[in-house]
Amino acid sequence: MAENIARILQIAGKTSEIYDTPDGTRLLMLPYGARVLGLFPARGGDNFYWTHPALDRAETARTLFSQEIWHNTGGDRTWIAPELDVNYADADFERYCQPRQLDRGDFRVERGGGGCRLSRDVTLQLNRSGGNVRLRLSKWFGPAPNPLRHERDAAEVLGAVDYAGYAQRIAMQSLDDPFQPSALLGIWNLIQLPEGGELIAPIYARTVPQRCFGDASADRVAVEDRCVRLNAGFPGSYKLALKAAAACGRVGYVYRQGAAHSLVVRNFFVNPSGRYVDVQRHDLEDFGYAVQLCRIDDAVFGSYCELEYHAPAWGDLPDPPLSEDVSQVWAFRGPRDAIDAVAYKLLGAKSSPRV
Repeated sequence: MAENIARILQIAGKTSEIYDTPDGTRLLMLPYGARVLGLFPARGGDNFYWTHPALDRAETARTLFSQEIWHNTGGDRTWIAPELDVNYADADFERYCQPRQLDRGDFRVERGGGGCRLSRDVTLQLNRSGGNVRLRLSKWFGPAPNPLRHERDAAEVLGAVDYAGYAQRIAMQSLDDPFQPSALLGIWNLIQLPEGGELIAPIYARTVPQRCFGDASADRVAVEDRCVRLNAGFPGSYKLALKAAAACGRVGYVYRQGAAHSLVVRNFFVNPSGRYVDVQRHDLEDFGYAVQLCRIDDAVFGSYCELEYHAPAWGDLPDPPLSEDVSQVWAFRGPRDAIDAVAYKLLGAKSSPRV
């Protein structure tokens, strides 16, 4: 399957990289935008990630890349926060423009350190200050062994599921000398996944999610003592955010994939003492959000769900011009009862019966 997408990309004029980890996980990476476009287990099967339907055929892929719009190919990508500075082009926050400097440029590819590195120098024009920031974004991908491999009571469950996983290390380095940022910027990671499942975010204590946009009505959102759930089986676009002080550093998504169920978990570090700088238009002083649960339904850019998290902004000691982030992705596919058992181990919650 990875080779099929790579072949289509090549015909459409885009290079790709296939990286195999020691446990057989296969990553399909697109240097154009530095995305992990495909995540596949050792025994093969479907991609865990959502990709734009245009990539199903070379002709439509060519058309996608030739258009003067956002080339939303899918998969796992990195943007820069705050969204209001990097993704908007007017003071009223009406003109949304995805960061083409990040998403429509080719990253350098290097093999080394037991993995694969993608890097690029970028100049961003910031919306609110009007200033420019020069930075180097570097993303290293490597192996992430099954996190349950040492759990003795999970052996039977693991025998029933396929696993794929990888680690990601990101460095965002200012190239401006002296370092006098016109805005505090943070790493923002987003995974796009097939629609129709349930997003699960473990929390330390009951909290009220921020409604970023859309109508995530009460019957779609469940706030429990130890997790927040978002039913993404409804049409429309909507997004919730959780503050760092409540977030546990994991977020998962369970969805049906053919006759099986799939679970994708992002594991990351949360630092409530750090500066989480992404804010929404309706409250520019409401800082501190580390996790976002999102569903997008768009006729042009596609319909999918997103697991999103933010890292604290640069500016901290001992190296203010540098921001670094480490995370892992763990993905499982198998029977519903086995996936629920894995979800309970890693997220502290099973999926709802409606998934």
